[in-house]
Amino acid sequence: TNIKIYETSGKFVREVRLPGIGSAGGFGGKRKDSETFYSYSSFNVPPTIYRYDMKSGKSTLFRIATVKFDPLLYEVKQVFYPSKDGTKVPMFLTYKKGTKLDGSNPTILNGYGGFNIPSTPGFSIGRIAWLEMGGIYALACIRGGSEYGKDWWKGGSRLNKQNVFDDFAYAGKWLISNKYTSTPKLAIQGGSNGGLLVGAVLNQNPGLFGAALPAVGVMDMLRFDKFTIGWAWKSDYGDPANAEDFKAMYAYSPYHNAKPGTKYPPTLVTTADHDDRVFPAHSFKYTAAMQEAQAGDAPVLIRIQVRGGHGAGLPTALQIEQQADVYGFLVKSLNIKM
Repeated sequence: TNIKIYETSGKFVREVRLPGIGSAGGFGGKRKDSETFYSYSSFNVPPTIYRYDMKSGKSTLFRIATVKFDPLLYEVKQVFYPSKDGTKVPMFLTYKKGTKLDGSNPTILNGYGGFNIPSTPGFSIGRIAWLEMGGIYALACIRGGSEYGKDWWKGGSRLNKQNVFDDFAYAGKWLISNKYTSTPKLAIQGGSNGGLLVGAVLNQNPGLFGAALPAVGVMDMLRFDKFTIGWAWKSDYGDPANAEDFKAMYAYSPYHNAKPGTKYPPTLVTTADHDDRVFPAHSFKYTAAMQEAQAGDAPVLIRIQVRGGHGAGLPTALQIEQQADVYGFLVKSLNIKM
């Protein structure tokens, strides 16, 4: 996040200096207030409230969530890598300071890439466990989001959707070529539209990754509009009833592009039986197709959360169970030594 202050006349005043690479918001108040408050968080910083002096431009710590870990042990950085068509794509990386870049680090590459929603730094207590295990977390800010405005979104939607998958695949290739990780140690992860992302990229690049974690994904691109609120997604995906859109979606639809005779890496599909946003049939069908297509020995599994929805509102105990299952799967699949 970059925060800049302007007068009502449009005159630039100053840029707010944030504590680091992270996400900030708030800054509410009245015209005559001498101070305001804003929130800040990052991959290694839990939600924090700062008091901001409007005259001096100084931020002072007001309140921070208590978490038993030391954020100073971890590094957060932003890099830019070239996609297939040469577009420079940003990616955030988080890992323990002093990590050796020798290709041996277990890495989770996460992405979303859709609906004009940006991928921004944020804190997750579950992710801390991964970092403490020596893992690297990468968040690719691929096209389809709003990171760089309307053109960035349009460049990854409808007939341009393949750009999203190329951006994500090339993020993985960049991580490997720069020795952050290697194919056997690299897992891809995404939920909802990000589940579609993982499914499509896995089908197109089955030998690039060591594991795949598609969660509550939109996997049947020819019938997505037939289930619950799926009709509302045509603005981003296109309309299956339109011949041109149909052809484009059929080319990447995860369910329709599981290729028989292919050796896929270990794959754990996750969904919930009461998901009314992305109907669980998407994950059921995709898992069945992948199990049928699998020519290797790696497992293709599905985890179905009973009495769960699209992700929000799940009790803490069940969130812990689910995260433990995912990390257990990765420890086995990526051969992580504990």
